Amino acid sequence: MHIHAYSWLGEKELFDREALRRLPDRPRPPVTAEDEEEYRTRVDTFRRSELPPLETSLWLLKTPALIRATFEEPKDATAWLGRELTAHAPGFLSHQEADTARLARLVTTATDRLAHGTDVSFGCYLGRTSFLSLALVTCAPNRWYPDLPCPEHRHTGPGGPRL
Repeated sequence: MHIHAYSWLGEKELFDREALRRLPDRPRPPVTAEDEEEYRTRVDTFRRSELPPLETSLWLLKTPALIRATFEEPKDATAWLGRELTAHAPGFLSHQEADTARLARLVTTATDRLAHGTDVSFGCYLGRTSFLSLALVTCAPNRWYPDLPCPEHRHTGPGGPRL
């Protein structure tokens, strides 16, 4: 197992548009060629979008260019998380969110979760309209989607990635 780190900083209004962050459902039978083409287009749009997916594990379906770092050890991954949280803490809306003891507890909890194969996701407001999303996603295998291939080694051929 290894761990991919992801981050997104953008407008909260865009983050709140859940339809853009949701993996499209497969068309229901009977499926026409047009249905399949539309589905593939929507999956491709989902994969290329930088928006965080609703399900943390589905970062693995996104383009590998969105991976900020890859780690073999949970402690290394959560050290990255700690650095990201510390770097953005001055912009947190509340002093409680930026409290260093609180951030240290988040990192400790994240280390334990990753050690047990569970993904970690953290989000907070920066300013009035911005939102920061940080995620650490276990890979090869992922606990929730063990059949998803690593985004850095995913097969792509005719018709796009295999889901």
